Amino acid sequence: MFSRENSPPQKPLVANWDTLFKVFLQPEDVESKKTLIKYMEQILFGLHDFLKKNVGITEEISLKEIAKEYTNTHIHKTPQKKLTEVITDLIQNIAPHGVNIASPYFIGHMTSALPFFMVHLKTIAAALNQNVVKIETSKVFSILEKQVLAKIHRLIFNFDEIFYQTHVQHADTTLGCFTENGTIANLTAFWAARNRLFPPRTGFNGIGAEGIHAAYRAYDVDRCVILVSRRGHYSIKKAAGVLGIGNDNVLDLDVDSNQRIDLKKLENTLEAIKLLEPRTRILAVVGIAGATETGTVDPLARLAEICARHQIYFHVDAAWGGPTLMSEKYSHLLDGIQHADSVTIDGHKQFYMPMSCGMVYFKDPRALESIAYHANYIVRRGSVDLGIRTLSGSREANSMILSSALDIMGTEGYALLIDHGIETAKWFAEEIKRRKNFELVSRPELNILLYRLFPEHLKEAFDRGDSEEKKQIHHQLNRINQRLQRLQREAGNSFVSRTTLRKGPTQKDETDEMVVLRAVIMNPMTSPAILSKILDEQEFIYHEKIAGQKQ
Repeated sequence: MFSRENSPPQKPLVANWDTLFKVFLQPEDVESKKTLIKYMEQILFGLHDFLKKNVGITEEISLKEIAKEYTNTHIHKTPQKKLTEVITDLIQNIAPHGVNIASPYFIGHMTSALPFFMVHLKTIAAALNQNVVKIETSKVFSILEKQVLAKIHRLIFNFDEIFYQTHVQHADTTLGCFTENGTIANLTAFWAARNRLFPPRTGFNGIGAEGIHAAYRAYDVDRCVILVSRRGHYSIKKAAGVLGIGNDNVLDLDVDSNQRIDLKKLENTLEAIKLLEPRTRILAVVGIAGATETGTVDPLARLAEICARHQIYFHVDAAWGGPTLMSEKYSHLLDGIQHADSVTIDGHKQFYMPMSCGMVYFKDPRALESIAYHANYIVRRGSVDLGIRTLSGSREANSMILSSALDIMGTEGYALLIDHGIETAKWFAEEIKRRKNFELVSRPELNILLYRLFPEHLKEAFDRGDSEEKKQIHHQLNRINQRLQRLQREAGNSFVSRTTLRKGPTQKDETDEMVVLRAVIMNPMTSPAILSKILDEQEFIYHEKIAGQKQ
């Protein structure tokens, strides 16, 4: 039975200056030090074995049961545990009910297994506790961050050497910024685009100063819209809500048969806005380089051409697919990204960094001037503090982690991981097509693919059935795949996620919604043999626990 309770300490613990200094500066006693060494040695030098031994893929008991152990809302006045007890509790009682995302059988989400050295780098970052909001709390780490930003900027935009030597350490320009995640990175891009769209003019001090209603009055505008395909990440709607644009004004465009933005639909929408809604401003068109649901990449070069022709801000959400640029073999999949005005990339995805790290890059080194803020006590005018041009205030120097990882891996090392994911996903797609009880729903472009269990006898019935029979089978398949995914998750051997995909260009009826299984291949230890076992398990679960039961 799950329980967080440990045996009470033999002697009551007290809070006084003597114990405080001991806790603050070093382990309380020899026993605590031994426990620290015991577990930290395993984590630092045998990370994946440690995770396999101590962390489960899924809950062995329900979340409801676990939640019962977390209902005490009181903070004790006196200390309750020594460090050795706390660490033992974490390892023995909490970690087993976490998720072992490092397992090669975990292919359901974008959270990756970590190279073991990332834990060392994260430990150093935590120990140094540099705050890159300001030079006075980071010094060289702020300088290092600008260098790393320039390296990734060059990877995306590939300007000449003079450009990078001019801007790499320029105090008044910024090639991008680190954020907590892709959501904040996207928000930052749209924030800069919004302020650029409504700059100061006679009688108006700019949208940042006076707000969106004043901006609309000054520019004779009724509303602002962002155009993106239905595969756009939900953070885009979040950003629109935060920025006052309104998430209803994120226009979700249809996708084509390859799950990419429908360019004809985009062109028609732009023309319709121009002709029928002259008081509507287009804030940005978004291209997706690695859709969260499907892994697909929009035709970025075509989108760039359309945006240039219509003079529209072009943002690329490459939170997932951006590191593909390091692969000589597959970087062409992102052709056109160099024409974007801004690009989002997540470090904690295919840069294999610990949680959490996002980045946003701008073609124009002065783009972030439109969102600059100053305060006399921290980010003073004329200073080189990075916090002047970021939404975040205090934040850790995780740029140090990426900088070190680039030195350890190089682009060729990262390319091996990228190529493995893409090519293993291709193999998996062919294996799914080969099996009679499965159906491939979306062919992988990067390393994400969608499929579903579609028993052979139902395929035959579907092919010969009338419209009503097809509808009933469709609903039955949705129920089967929902239950299959849940049962496999609860079994704890492996994990594949699921989503509900709209099939057609427009949602005509309920049968357009298809429940599908979603696989994300990014662990270098995930092999064809393991993927075969995952499919075997799914077929076993279907035959043993689903087939023959009323759906």
